[in-house]
Amino acid sequence: MKRLFLDANILFQAAHNPAGKSALIISLGKRKAWELYTNTHAIEEARRNFEIKSPKNIHRFLRIIKQIKRATYSGREHCPPELPDKDKPIMISAIQCKATHLITLDQKHFGKYMNKPRKTAGIIIQSVGDFFENL
Repeated sequence: MKRLFLDANILFQAAHNPAGKSALIISLGKRKAWELYTNTHAIEEARRNFEIKSPKNIHRFLRIIKQIKRATYSGREHCPPELPDKDKPIMISAIQCKATHLITLDQKHFGKYMNKPRKTAGIIIQSVGDFFENL
């Protein structure tokens, strides 16, 4: 079974646009199409973005995160060194929860690693669109 680790931008997008592809990933995960994981770093980043950009939709966000398992972060795993410090907990948590995929919209920091599992401890980093296209 696929095990998806969701970045903060996926959590935000899913709650902000309940008819979008990010919300569909969570909906299908709830129906056991795959396992869903995130971590406290991603949750807190998404929460801050809601407080700033879309406070009226925070109730959707709070409902969504209840459906997602929490991955731990010990900071002891290897991480691609080119990632900024703020993104390392995302990648390391994905490794530690044995994710098959890290789903993110962050092209700036993760873009050069997308679809290159040999460089990312076997994890396939993809956008939501790429993930659905490759199913």
